[in-house]
Amino acid sequence: MKTTQIVEALLFASDAPLTAADLARGDEGLDEEQVEAAIEELRSDYEATERAFQLYEIAGGYQILTRPELAPYLERFDTVPQNPRLSVPALEVLAVIAYRQPIGRAEVEEIRGVGSSGVLRTLLDRGLVEVVGRGEGLGRPLLYGTTRRFLEHFGFRSLDDLPRPEDLPIVLRSRSTSTGTSTGTSTGTSTGTETSMSTETSTDG
Repeated sequence: MKTTQIVEALLFASDAPLTAADLARGDEGLDEEQVEAAIEELRSDYEATERAFQLYEIAGGYQILTRPELAPYLERFDTVPQNPRLSVPALEVLAVIAYRQPIGRAEVEEIRGVGSSGVLRTLLDRGLVEVVGRGEGLGRPLLYGTTRRFLEHFGFRSLDDLPRPEDLPIVLRSRSTSTGTSTGTSTGTSTGTETSMSTETSTDG
């Protein structure tokens, strides 16, 4: 069996990004260097043959997703899973947490100028943020940070890929509405369109 076939099969079947180490476990004769070479070969093949999907590097791993420019066609069908869209307040809170993590709710609310407890609950429920510790202040408040799911949802390879703070809200808003579909069993976020998301004051929601 070709290495490219093994790697492609694993990526097609997975509903989350897989690292080179993950993929190398697919066969005893594989190592990470061979996997990386196979990934580049697959990318080149998809590009040359103008396939409807491409292999993207997301959240420290690799995932096969439909190309972002095809999103309008996929959205016409209820049978194609879509990532639920986030409200503007949710995107604002995510922007604050992404750059200030670890950060407590009180500081988030101070920056936004409005209450954010409801938005935080939504983001926690969706797995985009998580509790990463406790602060040293009165009552030792919970501190929040972004998750790997956050990277997957918005198509970032790592937090190092975050744009400038003033551009992040727009980027997140764009990526929240331009989703690509995983070729496996669930949806993924495409790495195509970019816009930004600011921390302007907005009502909680």
